[in-house]
Amino acid sequence: MTERGIRPTPRRASAYALRARRPGWRDHAWSLTKATPARLALGVFTLLIGVFTALLSLPAATVSGERTPLVDALFTAVSAICVTGLTTVDTGTHWSMFGLTVIMVAMKLGGLGLMTVASLLSLSVMHRLGLAQRVITAQETRAERLAEVGGVLRTIVVTSTAFEAVTFVALTPYMVVTEHGTGMSLFLGLFYAISAFNNAGFVPEAAGTAQYLGDPFFTIPVGLAVLVGSLGFPVILVIVKKLRTPRRWSLHARLTLTTTALLLVVGFVGFALMEWSNPNTLGRHDTGTKLLAAAFAAIMPRSGGFSTLDVGQLTAESRLLTDLLMFIGGGSGSTAGGIRVTTFALLMLSIWAEVRGNPDVEVFGRRIPQETIRQAIGVLVMSASMVFLATFLLLRMTPFSLDQTLFEALSAFGTVGLSTGITPLLPPEAKVVLIACMYIGRLGPMTLGAALAVRSRVRMIQYPEERPIVG
Repeated sequence: MTERGIRPTPRRASAYALRARRPGWRDHAWSLTKATPARLALGVFTLLIGVFTALLSLPAATVSGERTPLVDALFTAVSAICVTGLTTVDTGTHWSMFGLTVIMVAMKLGGLGLMTVASLLSLSVMHRLGLAQRVITAQETRAERLAEVGGVLRTIVVTSTAFEAVTFVALTPYMVVTEHGTGMSLFLGLFYAISAFNNAGFVPEAAGTAQYLGDPFFTIPVGLAVLVGSLGFPVILVIVKKLRTPRRWSLHARLTLTTTALLLVVGFVGFALMEWSNPNTLGRHDTGTKLLAAAFAAIMPRSGGFSTLDVGQLTAESRLLTDLLMFIGGGSGSTAGGIRVTTFALLMLSIWAEVRGNPDVEVFGRRIPQETIRQAIGVLVMSASMVFLATFLLLRMTPFSLDQTLFEALSAFGTVGLSTGITPLLPPEAKVVLIACMYIGRLGPMTLGAALAVRSRVRMIQYPEERPIVG
């Protein structure tokens, strides 16, 4: 007998048992998979940052055996997970082999992408994807059907690892030849391969990458890895699947490749012209070194973060050009940051259509929906607002100039990692500002774009139209 003297039927008995059973870890995991994609991304992202901050805070993570200050450990963990490369301590001299390995693993996880990591965690715990994750991952990877997401995720892991392996094979023999020792050469080759493809920009050597200025055996493999990683997995997958039929490439792939090529040409010509005679950068080198260094410098603001030139010694014009390229960033769904190449391209196309008096934005024989243009404008305004706020706070907190603080804020928001050299000199509160920039810069544009797309709706009743004066 049960309460009120009612004998439970089999169905009622199962209901009583279900109600009495306490939720286990699988229930909690399942409830997490049913969370909104944005919350899931934030949760996984924050969890990873916490784990790697704790690991980098261990005495074993430093060469001296002393604990790294919490703000510096947190800064490094966020920079590694966000694949940024900004550092408050010298990577090559401060961190031990254990610490460098922790950073390398963090870069790998961060490069795979937030949604990829979240989905893989869900697969490992529940052996299946939640619908919310399938939807957002399909948007991120541009999968044509939700059922393809699992296969796309496996392809992403295999493809990224393959590119890193190729870069590792290209760099390791060169490291051996340059007398780094076999063991260290293997480690440096792997570290640089992961750091380059994931656009992280961390350098494990005390001498930095300035030692490789004009060296084709280092700059070409690293530059190509950064460039491929900045294109984005949606573009890489399209190229791999339809390499021989470019006409069948998606609009996103063609727009990303075309805009990236144009930005690389602009960057190469700009850096070559403005640094050619600068005695502090390229002025005292031969023509071949100048051309290779200018090409390398044009690729790095995509979000690579490596530099064979002293950024602090660049001309003001070169730094301004770098600011623009860092703000634009790389491709959607890539390891790069910024507002993304497609966002920039859509904004330029909409301006061109307005100048020509064309009511539609068209490219490659396709018409771009107006809601997509509005999403691009939303990402631009929110990103510019974040950079403005961060620059304002840095100016209030530090004695550095507008040029320097704007550069650091853009580098953090674009997850680039280039620096004028002031990052280690910042007070703790200014470091927190850059941490927020890296966090929002990695999550913000992707999450905001997805949120705007989800909220897009058709209204049956509209207000009367009236034009205000513009200009």
